[in-house]
Amino acid sequence: MSFVNTPENLARLQKVKCFALDMDGTFYLGDQILPGSKDFLSFMKERGKRVLFLTNNSSRDGGHYVKKLAKMGCDVPAQDVYTSGMATCQYLNDHFPGKKVCLLGNEFLRGEFARAGITLDFDAPDVVVIGFDTTLDYQKMQVVCDHVRGGLPYVATHPDFNCPTETGMMPDIGAIIAFIEASAGRRPDCIIGKPYAPIVQGLLERTGLSPQELCICGDRLYTDIATGVNNGILAVCVLTGEADEHDVAVSPVQPDLVFDRLVDLTAYL
Repeated sequence: MSFVNTPENLARLQKVKCFALDMDGTFYLGDQILPGSKDFLSFMKERGKRVLFLTNNSSRDGGHYVKKLAKMGCDVPAQDVYTSGMATCQYLNDHFPGKKVCLLGNEFLRGEFARAGITLDFDAPDVVVIGFDTTLDYQKMQVVCDHVRGGLPYVATHPDFNCPTETGMMPDIGAIIAFIEASAGRRPDCIIGKPYAPIVQGLLERTGLSPQELCICGDRLYTDIATGVNNGILAVCVLTGEADEHDVAVSPVQPDLVFDRLVDLTAYL
């Protein structure tokens, strides 16, 4: 690895109380846990440090990820999984309490909203929220575009254009945002997920920690690493997923630390 981890940034690891991990490409790849990931969890538990799994994917709820991790032999409590859907619910309850929401999302996201006590009303809402809706159809898009065109507050769970699958790329919410903008002439008033501030604010509230006590670990420079860089949180890039050494070298967004694998950073704790 050609990236040089400075002593100053390595020393910042000592202050970290919670490691917020991206999942696919960082902790596992598809349905296979990455080498060393279980050792990383065990090490952090022994050291009394919290590990929280953080994902932009709003087409699945927290329970889905708890079950997926359990299949990989990792017993992760529900409170240690945080999705952009959960962060969006927190944002709505903070900024639009009691308001009716037109939600573009599948059954997993609707379940998250119901558990958060948010009232859904697709036809007569106060706020429009769009997620990664894997049940999308043209009728839904027409109604949502009408609401957005009408000037209602408009929120998106995250910005990703594509979601990786075993067979290639699946259009994600970024493509839906582009569709709505082309029709209704507006972009979201607020985007919640990585690399934007609302998911970080939700993370701070959820953990009760300061930015200096958190560390973001991930494989995507423009989401995971940008989240840390933009919000004063230690940003660790691992080379087990999307980004490689060349990507790091030429990226305008520079991580604080780079490791070949997640487990490698434990040598500095």
